[in-house]
Amino acid sequence: MARLDGKVAIITGATGGIGEATARLYLNEGAKVMLVGRSAEKLSASLGRVGHEDSVAHFVADATDEDATRDAVAATVEAFGGVDILFANAGTAGAAKPLDQLTLEEFNHVLQTNVVGVWLSVKHCVAPMRERGGGSIMATASVAGVIGFANLTPYISSKHAVCGFVKTAALELADSGIRVNAIAPGAIANRMMKSLEEQMSPDDPDAVHEAIERTIPMKRYGTDEEVANLALFLGSDESSFTTGAVYLIDGGYTTG
Repeated sequence: MARLDGKVAIITGATGGIGEATARLYLNEGAKVMLVGRSAEKLSASLGRVGHEDSVAHFVADATDEDATRDAVAATVEAFGGVDILFANAGTAGAAKPLDQLTLEEFNHVLQTNVVGVWLSVKHCVAPMRERGGGSIMATASVAGVIGFANLTPYISSKHAVCGFVKTAALELADSGIRVNAIAPGAIANRMMKSLEEQMSPDDPDAVHEAIERTIPMKRYGTDEEVANLALFLGSDESSFTTGAVYLIDGGYTTG
C-alpha cells in the first residue's frame, strides 16, 4: 500500500521546483493532487511532467486572491471528493536590497504572497478537512524564518510570520484533528535561489553560490526532491502526533 493512498492534496506554488517535486512524489505514493499556481502555461507544463493524468488536476489562482483560492479548494472537493493535505507552498523571494531603499509596494508584495497567501489557503481548507475528520497542513517557511539576513527584510519578516502562524494554527485546529507544520528549507538548488544569487551579485552569481555552500556543514545545496521527502512524511499518517513544529531542512546551516 502506498503511503498516501486515499488522500487528496492541494499544492500551491505547484509550478516551482519544490511544489512540482512534491506533486510528483505524492502522486507516486497514491494521492490525488490539485496543482495550484498563477500561470496557466506553467501549470500545463507541470502537468505534463508529473504524469498520473487520472489523479491530477490544476487550477489557476494567485495566492493573494481570496476568491480564486476559495474556488481552487471547491474545485478540489468537486474533482476528488475532499481535502486531506494542504501544502501552502506559494511564495516569493522579493527584492534583495537595504531596508531603507525598499518601496512600500516591494515590502507589501512579499508579505501578501508569503503570509496572507498562506493564511487564505489554510482558511479555506479547514472546513473540508473537518468534514474528512482531520488532515495535515504544511506551510513553506525557510531558514529565514528563524534567523536574519542583511538586505532581505521583507522575506525574513514574512518567513518569521509563517512560523508564528503555524504555531498558532496548530493550537486552534488540534481539536479538529488537523495538524499544522512548517517546512523551513535552507539553500535549495532551484530557481528561487538562483534569483537571489543573481540579485546579490549580478556580475558573478556563481561566487555567491560557492560562498553559501561553504557556510553549510554538508557543503552543498539541497534538492527539491529532498524537501518533497519531508513533505511526504508530514502529509502522511506517519506524522500523526506532529503539529506546531518548524522542520528545518538546511544541511546543518542553522547549527553552524
